[in-house]
Order: sequence, then structure tokens, then C-alpha cells
Amino acid sequence: MRSAQHDLVKVTANAAPAFALCALFPARAFATAAPLNFLQSSGPKADSILALTWGLLAISIIVVILMTGLVLWAVFRSRSPSDLDNGIQPDGHRPNSFSIFGWGLGITTLVLVGCVVWTMVTLAAIGEPPQKPALTIAITGHQWWWGIRYLSDEPSQVFTTANEFHIPAGVPIKVTLRSADVIHSFWVPALSGKTDVIPGQINTTWIEAKKPGTYLGQCAEYCGAQHAHMAIRVVAESADKFAAWRNDQLKSAAPPATDDGKAGLVVFERRCAGCHTVRGTEAGGIYGPDLSHLMTRATLADGTIPNAGGYLAGWIADPQHIKPASRMPRVSLSGDELQAVTNYLRTLH
Repeated sequence: MRSAQHDLVKVTANAAPAFALCALFPARAFATAAPLNFLQSSGPKADSILALTWGLLAISIIVVILMTGLVLWAVFRSRSPSDLDNGIQPDGHRPNSFSIFGWGLGITTLVLVGCVVWTMVTLAAIGEPPQKPALTIAITGHQWWWGIRYLSDEPSQVFTTANEFHIPAGVPIKVTLRSADVIHSFWVPALSGKTDVIPGQINTTWIEAKKPGTYLGQCAEYCGAQHAHMAIRVVAESADKFAAWRNDQLKSAAPPATDDGKAGLVVFERRCAGCHTVRGTEAGGIYGPDLSHLMTRATLADGTIPNAGGYLAGWIADPQHIKPASRMPRVSLSGDELQAVTNYLRTLH
């Protein structure tokens, strides 16, 4: 019996790493198709975080497996009732409680201290970018959308967009974060960890994408009814494509060329300009997203619906149906006015 018990403990200890790896593979497989996949990194900052994540997860699984094996060994080992009463082990020796406690405490302490040191080293390594950031982007969290402003020492190079921003791939980007209302949290898992966005306080982080692509993020701190619909989209692209996109964003909106578009601009300036800005027009509202280049964005209502087909007209006609509790009110428009303003907004490339 003692031989069988010894074999059980030995097999459990030897198999623990293999069991840990087997437990990790399904998590990685399921995460591949997830839009907010934190188990795959696409930037140097996320690489360090991911290595720490996998390491701590593997250590935790190994500890659980080993402890389970020890518990099973303690449950199934054979001792007579008299030995139990006398505290005698099956081999006739009394256990050294102090020795068992000392070994358990020592090993546990070493594992925990090692995990803490690894975590602190990782945090220190990712605290600052490895080189001077290529540009600085100021992001403001609102209920429930993101205001995005590209900063520059040259006023003519400053512009504002919303919910989706572009960056050049392969270089670090500095991001400053503030909130206009409640606590939010900026999180683009493929590029960086979470950074809280707090009213009255400016927090700073940085991101870098190793290769071109679109990376999805999400507010990671519950911030009200539409917290789940507060997405952010990062588009990394080559330096040339980014420069072209930035030059387009710096331009004012092109004036409408058709009579229908001109009629839509009149409706927009009369009914929508109190909240929204379109550069180059009289619309200069600050309470809602800047719409100067609305049609270059992939989604509407901060990731709630695609920016395609009839979604734009539906969003204008009844925003509370699409995103309840959002700050955009339902504006009473006639059918002709709705069609005209929709056609105008579709010209904002």
C-alpha cells in the first residue's frame, strides 16, 4: 500500500507540468477568435505582460495540481485507528509537525516572493517606452465614447476625432488619459494593459503595434448603463499611410457639392451644431464627437453599430432605441430633413 501511495505522489509531481500545459492550450485556442484577446500580443509592451500572464498562470496550475496530489495522498494512505489516535505514521514514526510547517511555509514564501519580483520587474520594464514617442495623443473618456485629440507643438497640426484613431506601426505612441465625467479604463489588450481614466487627473501610458492591423479596445471599468458599448479602435499602419490619413484629418470638411447636401448642412447647423463640430462650418459643439470626417470611421455610436447602409439614418432618427441612456437626444426631424442630413453626413470623408 505504501508503495502505491508513493507512486501516486511521484506520478502527480512528474505530471504536473504536462497537466498545466494541457490546461493552457484550450484557453489559447478559444482566445484566438476573440476580439478582445489578451492571450495574444501585438506590441512590445503587451509581450511583457503576456509572458507574465502565462508564467503566473502556469505556476498557479502546477501548485493546484501538486496540492491536489498531496491531499489525495493524505486521504487514501492507510493508517489504523490506533495510529491515528497516537499520531503515528504507517512506518511507525511520529510526524515532525514543525518540519512539515517549515518546509511548507518556506516553499510557499519562495514561490510568492518570486511571483512578486517578476511582476515588479515587468511593471518597471514597461513603465516607459524604449525610445522617444513618435507622437502624443490625448484621449478623454465620456459616457459613453472617447474623444481623441492629436497634439503637436504646431497648432496647425492639432486635430480631433473620436472613438477610432490611427498610429504608425513600429514606433511607441504616448497616450494621455483624462475623464470628463466618471471613472473609465483604457484597455487595448493586444497592445497594452489597463490604465484608469479618472476625473480631475491625467494618467499617461504608451502603446506600440509591431505590425499594421486593427486592434480593438474597451473601457474596462464599469461606467454606467452603456459601459459595454464603449469601445475603442486602434488602426496601425505604415508610416506613409498614416501620414496620408493624418493630412486628410487636418483638413476641414469639404463643402457639399449637391443641393441635397447643401440642404443637409443647413439642417445640421440648425439642429445638430449645439453638440457636434464639423470643421469648416458653423457647427462648433463640444458635447458630442467631432464629425468632420465621420465616414472614415468603421462604426457609429462608439462601436455599437457599423457605419454602413441605413445605420446612420437609424442612429440619427432614434439614438435611444439603439443605445439607451446615451447622451444623444432624439431630435424631431421630418422625413425630408432626416434624408438631407444623412446625405450630408455621408459626404464627410
